Amino acid sequence: METVLKTSIDSKLEQKIKLIDGCFTSSEATDIINNILDVKINFHKIQRLSRTEGNINDACEYDNGRIAELIDSKQEAKSFLTNARLYDKKLKIESIVTIKVEN
Repeated sequence: METVLKTSIDSKLEQKIKLIDGCFTSSEATDIINNILDVKINFHKIQRLSRTEGNINDACEYDNGRIAELIDSKQEAKSFLTNARLYDKKLKIESIVTIKVEN
């Protein structure tokens, strides 16, 4: 069974997932974007906690930097989406996640 799985992975080195594709109200878009960013922020917080439990001297530079970057993106999105709401605009959101096998 492992050989079949390995062969299957080797034969396809990339996969794309259409995560979001549609038009949304600014309120719906806000919910979607905030939820996605919150999940990513929490992921990095858990990674940081896991690393520091194993090594209290680990500075977790990548996770800390990524958390700050995501929080900044969340603020920028909030401003953009608030502006869209003020002008009663619909928003098109497209998001494709690309997964690649690394050697």
